[in-house]
Amino acid sequence: MPHSNSRYVSNFTRNTLALILAGGKGSRLFELTQTQAKPALHFGGKFRVIDFPLSNCVNSGIKQIGIMTQYKAHSLIRHLARGWGHLNRDLGEFVELLPASQQYSECWYEGTANALYQNIQFIREHNPKYVLVLSGDHVYKMDYADMIAQHAESGADMTVSCIEMPIQEAAGNFGVMCIDKQNRICDFHEKPQSPCPLSDKPGYTLASMGNYVFNTEFLIQQLLKDAQNPNSEHDFGKDIIPASIHNNQVLAFRFHDVEDHQQPYWRDVGTLDSFWKANMDLIAVSPQLNIYDEDWPIWTHQKQSPPAKFVFNEPTRRGYAVDSTVSGGCIISGAAIVKSLLFSDVHVHSYSHVQESVVLPKVDIGRHVKIRRAIIDSGCNIPDNMSIGIDQAHDIARGFRISKEGIVLVTPAMLVALEGETGEINFQYNEKLSA
Repeated sequence: MPHSNSRYVSNFTRNTLALILAGGKGSRLFELTQTQAKPALHFGGKFRVIDFPLSNCVNSGIKQIGIMTQYKAHSLIRHLARGWGHLNRDLGEFVELLPASQQYSECWYEGTANALYQNIQFIREHNPKYVLVLSGDHVYKMDYADMIAQHAESGADMTVSCIEMPIQEAAGNFGVMCIDKQNRICDFHEKPQSPCPLSDKPGYTLASMGNYVFNTEFLIQQLLKDAQNPNSEHDFGKDIIPASIHNNQVLAFRFHDVEDHQQPYWRDVGTLDSFWKANMDLIAVSPQLNIYDEDWPIWTHQKQSPPAKFVFNEPTRRGYAVDSTVSGGCIISGAAIVKSLLFSDVHVHSYSHVQESVVLPKVDIGRHVKIRRAIIDSGCNIPDNMSIGIDQAHDIARGFRISKEGIVLVTPAMLVALEGETGEINFQYNEKLSA
């Protein structure tokens, strides 16, 4: 397969239209997605989840991009308007929003396939040779040109991007592929309890990443056919792939590191535990997801904040952070930050201790506060002397959410409710999603 930086491959990417599915509700994230879509989630100290597939597109040479939005899209649209307007339309480059607008029916988007069906005219207007369909809510770095090159060379009608995954991890959680020796997909199962194993890697299966390459006319044919099926749920995993694999050339692209063929970093941050873990991955000395890679930058919009500040150096009142990531605008005032990730404009006051926690933007943490293994949502004002993640029974009694693995989620609304019950919390609301 040719390297993705060759002129040969660049011809493929120039003839590719990327469509990003960004309407996900993210219900397993509970209150974190109560006012915003999953792709709009803050991630990694300064990014949004949507920045990863968008950056992958731009870095891969794909600069014609449509984004389909639906569920509570205001903060997502605002972020895209601020951070992704730099492409040059005079050169045919764009990031265009495609909100659900009842183009072909009185319904909103009724599934991933229906979202594309309602934008068939947009696809035809741009007349690409290939259409790259991407999930907007996964965190990873990937050169899509490699997948498009394999798709073109193989003569496939459709290519599904897959990642090798332990069977027990994939079971009940991901769509999985059964493939032959030529990587042709023989069967597809949506979230099976007993995934089919890989013949060349026992104990592993191929999980769908929710990314697809189509020949344009083949895609349109499948969308039109699916739209006429009254029994269809209009979903790629449940309907389009199973209906396509037996009579067409549908191949799997096995996503791995081009240099050493190791399994690359890819995370679905669809639960509180996976969201916490993926953020915490970034504080490692050498994180698997390298966000410091100058050759593959992650583009975003971020408020122009002053540098992070650490003050006081007294024996019992020292402001410091170790094994942590601290973003611009933060003030660590005589507090200790250990193995944690702080987003922008977080203020931690004296004598407080934050450990193994993800603190989202515009959080104010008072004095003598102890926080351990928690997610603190944007706009929270944590009062003096509060402990979070120390006593689980106490956290539950106060209305905080506890994940399956014991991560505590605290949101502004929870603190408001607690204030109403006790009258002890002085809560000042900061706009939850301001940049």
